[in-house]
Amino acid sequence: MSSQIRLKDHQKDRGIVHGRMVLSMVVVVMMVLVLFARMYYLQVVQYEHHSILAENNRIHMQSLPPTRGLIYDRNGVLLAENRPSYNLTFTKERAGEDWRSVLQYMAEIFALDDELLEQRVQGRRPFESVPIIFELSEEQIAKVAVNQPRLPGVEVSAQLVRHYPKGAIFSHTLGYVGRINEDDLKRLDRVNYTGTHHVGKVGIERFYEEQLHGKVGYEEVETNARGRVLRVLKRVEPEPGEDIFLALDYELQKVAKNALGGRRGSVVALIPQTGEILAMVSEPSFDPNLFVTGISYKDYGELRDSIDQPLFNRGLRGLYPPGSIIKPMVVIAGLDSGVIERDTRVFDPGFYQLPNNDHKYRNWNRIDDGWVDLELAVARSNDTFFYDLAFKLGVDRLHEYMSMFGFGQRVGLDVFGESAGLMPSRDWKRSRFRQPWYPGETLILGIGQGYMQSTPLQMAQATALMATRGRWIRPHLARTVGGQAVVDPEPHADIRLENPQYWDWVHDAMVAVVHGQRGTARGIGRDAPYRIAGKSGTAQVIAIRQGEKYDRDSVHERHRDHALFVAYAPADDPQIAVAVMIENGESGSAVAAPAARKVMDAWLLRPENMPPTLAEAMNNE
Repeated sequence: MSSQIRLKDHQKDRGIVHGRMVLSMVVVVMMVLVLFARMYYLQVVQYEHHSILAENNRIHMQSLPPTRGLIYDRNGVLLAENRPSYNLTFTKERAGEDWRSVLQYMAEIFALDDELLEQRVQGRRPFESVPIIFELSEEQIAKVAVNQPRLPGVEVSAQLVRHYPKGAIFSHTLGYVGRINEDDLKRLDRVNYTGTHHVGKVGIERFYEEQLHGKVGYEEVETNARGRVLRVLKRVEPEPGEDIFLALDYELQKVAKNALGGRRGSVVALIPQTGEILAMVSEPSFDPNLFVTGISYKDYGELRDSIDQPLFNRGLRGLYPPGSIIKPMVVIAGLDSGVIERDTRVFDPGFYQLPNNDHKYRNWNRIDDGWVDLELAVARSNDTFFYDLAFKLGVDRLHEYMSMFGFGQRVGLDVFGESAGLMPSRDWKRSRFRQPWYPGETLILGIGQGYMQSTPLQMAQATALMATRGRWIRPHLARTVGGQAVVDPEPHADIRLENPQYWDWVHDAMVAVVHGQRGTARGIGRDAPYRIAGKSGTAQVIAIRQGEKYDRDSVHERHRDHALFVAYAPADDPQIAVAVMIENGESGSAVAAPAARKVMDAWLLRPENMPPTLAEAMNNE
C-alpha cells in the first residue's frame, strides 16, 4: 500500500504567521508604551527630584572653618597665635573606589597606621578633606610630589595651626588645643565644627572655646566628575573667633616661675580689688605645642609617668594642708564669734592639753613663748594660742567661717578642673568614715592641718579677702573677651563682721609677721621699700609621733614639709595678693616668703604700677 503525501496548507500557515505578527506588534507597542510611561514619570513627574540629584552631583557644599581667636596677656603680648602650616590632607571621593589602597600606600610612605587612617576618613562628610599630617617637612612634601600619581585625593594644603610662642610658661593657664575626638563631638555643634580639626582641651582654650572658635562659613562649588573644583558659585565668609586679653602679665609670670627656682610648687598672684589673676604658675611644666598636632606616645609617656607630674596643675588642682596661713582667718572667726578679744592672752608652756587629757599638742618650735596675745600669736605663729582658740570655737564655727573665706569650694570664675579642696565638718566625717568628730581633730584643724585640704588659688583668694576686708571678688584669668569685660554671673556674698575693726586688728598682726621684731617672716621685711602684710606656713606631709622631733636628714625629700607663704602689699593700700606653695620646701618663712617678695617687687616697683605713696617715699630716699 502506498503512503499518501500531505500537501502544505499555505492558507493555514499564513494565518499562523499573521497571528504571531499581531501578537508581536502588541507586545512591542506595550513595551513602547511602558517605556514612554517611564520616561514621562522620570522626566515630568519626578523632574524636580532628579534635577536636584543631578545638581548635587555637580555642585557641592564645602565648609570654611573660622580663624581661631588670638590670646594676649594684659599688655598685648601674644600668647596664642595661628601659624601657617603645610598639611597633608586626604579626600575620599577624589581617590575613587580604590581609596583604601591609597590609604595603605600613604601609610607605607609616611610610616602611619592604616587602620587609624581609615577610622579618621570614615567619620567625615562627603568631599570633606581629612588632615593626615600637620606641619610637613620639605622631605615629606617631596615624597608627596614624587608619588602623586599613586596618591589620588592626597594633597598638600596650607592651613593655620595653633602655636604658643611662650612655650611652657603659660601651659597650665592657657591650656592647649588638640585634635577633635569622639568625646569632643558629643559636646560640640557638629555643623559649626564642620571643617574644624582642633578644639580646646584644657585651660583658657577650653573654657572660652565657643568664643575663640567663631562660626563656620561655607561655599557652593561646581566640580567635575573627578571631584575637581571648577568654580565657586556662592560663598559665605566664616566669622573669626573673638580675641581674648588675659589679666595675666607675661613679665610677672616669668618672675614667678623663676622665683620657684626649679622646685615643685605653685605661685598665684592677683589684684584684690578686681580679682584679676596676674600670675598663675605650676612647676614643673610642659610645652603645650607638643599636643597641638598630636603628641607622640613616647613624649606623652614621659610626661604622664614623670614622678614630678608636669601635666598636673598645682595651682588649681593641687591639694595641700594650708597650715598656719589660715591663722589670720581663724582669729577673725574668734573675734567675730566673741570667743576672744583684742587683748586676750594665752600662756604657752610649749604645748597645749585638752581638759582631762594627757596628750600634749606641741608648739611648732617646741619652746614656750610665755604669755601670748593676739598680735604675737599671729606674728610668731604660736600654735598653743590657736589650739586654745580652736577648742573654744569648735569645729562647727571653724567650718562656717573658713567656708566664708572660700575654703572647701571652687573660687575661680573662668577655669575648668579646679578642685574644691576639703573643709571638714562633723557631717563630712560621719559620712566619710562613719565616726564622730573628736576634740583633738578640732585643735589640728585650727592650725590648718588634719583633714583640711586647699589649693594655692584658694589660699590667694582668702588672702585677697583679708586685703579687701571681706569684699568677695571672684578670681578670673580673662580680662576682656571680644572687647567685653568679664562679669561674674553669680557674685559671692561679702564677709560682714559684727565689728569692722576686727579686720584692722588682724591686719596689724599680719604686718607684724613681716615687720615685727619677732615675726616669722621678718627676713623679707628688713629692706622692703613698702610694708607687707603676710603669714608664713609649714604643712606636714607625714605625721610625727608624739614626743618625736622633726629631723629633715632622716626624712625622704618628698616627705618633708611643704613651705607656704601668703601676703598682700602695700599693706595699707593693697595692689597685689600672693600665695606661694613649694612642695617639700620645709620653711615657709625661709623658702616661700622670699619667692613671694620677688613677685611683689616685680609688680609694685614698676613705675606704671607703683602706688603714689610708695613712689613718693622712694623719691624722698
